[in-house]
Amino acid sequence: MSFHSMWAELLPVGRSSASGGYRRYAWTGADADCRAWFRQQAEARGLAYEVDRNGNQWAWLGDPAAGNAVVTGSHLDSVPDGGAFDGPLGVVSAFAALDELRGRGAQLTRPLGIVNFGDEEGARFGLACVGSRLTAGALTVEQAHRLTDGDGVTLPQAMEAAGYDPDGIGPDPERLARIGAFVELHVEQGRALDLSGDRVGIASAIWPHGRWRFDFRGEANHAGTTRLADRRDPMPSYAETVLAARREAELAGAVATFGKIAVEPNGVNAIPSLVRGWLDSRAADQASLDTVVTAIEKAAREYAAAQGVDLTVERESFTPVVEFDHALRDELARILGSDTELKFPVLGTGAGHDAGILSGRVPTAMLFVRNPTGVSHSPAEHATEDDCVAGVTALADVLEGLART
Repeated sequence: MSFHSMWAELLPVGRSSASGGYRRYAWTGADADCRAWFRQQAEARGLAYEVDRNGNQWAWLGDPAAGNAVVTGSHLDSVPDGGAFDGPLGVVSAFAALDELRGRGAQLTRPLGIVNFGDEEGARFGLACVGSRLTAGALTVEQAHRLTDGDGVTLPQAMEAAGYDPDGIGPDPERLARIGAFVELHVEQGRALDLSGDRVGIASAIWPHGRWRFDFRGEANHAGTTRLADRRDPMPSYAETVLAARREAELAGAVATFGKIAVEPNGVNAIPSLVRGWLDSRAADQASLDTVVTAIEKAAREYAAAQGVDLTVERESFTPVVEFDHALRDELARILGSDTELKFPVLGTGAGHDAGILSGRVPTAMLFVRNPTGVSHSPAEHATEDDCVAGVTALADVLEGLART
């Protein structure tokens, strides 16, 4: 099956007719449809199919127990109303690259694996890369059991409702020991390749990044009868903090985003008692990130105090800078640089990935496919068919170069 036909088959799954974006949330019906698609692709190619204890899907060419396997893949879930390419491009390209290798008659001496990591985006339970974090031991079983969605459903309950056994979740060192190299292909979530005019690039590092929850607590009251001077309204403090985040990020050359908010009691004619906002911040280095987040919190506390509002700040997740394995990165550059006049620039990214989570346990690398607008986590996310095919070819070249040595 060609890249185009696989892409067309997967494209409608979990797509919202209202927004045109995707709502492929972990352990939902759309997620089940994506998982069924993955299994069908594996079985159609005669690959050994399995689901690990954390719900990640695997397809194997060769015996994975032999070890030193070359693995590729990504994820199929999405952010709320996300784009079609973030995650699925890496999975579809993995199967297409395998087809290309078979068409070449490539002789591989190492096992080859394709993976779909579960719940990478964290759209349902609020924590990114749950499947790979559990596998790598970066998320404890106790922490996983405490994850709940907006309806109060826990992660184990969601897994069980979807037909999976949650009792076995946790670190999977035996599986990681099989992997000699993991290469994730992903659409670029920025415009570096578009600006340089290159179709495919190699990742250098993932910026340190985290999520912080800001709870501004005031006093609910009537919007029409409460004098401005008598209010303990948390909304102005939150609004000023959003502006402070933008200002501090600009000063540090970083990024900071309040992209999610919850308000109580959430009435048009009611002064809020609680405004809860989630900050996502990322920077090229740890010092810059610390500077930005510290400054945002300092400003928030000053605004809250001025309004008579209480503030608590909690860091919900954090990922330090990830430097991809230099030897593997250099090997990718060597493989792609031979017998071609194309350039494959090396670039960093502010987006987190399963490859970043695994990097502490196995050698990992990433390939990026050009995104002409730089837009991601949006229905406008895009990559041209020619660039996608170029990505498949580059991935096939890398897999063949790694798996025949």
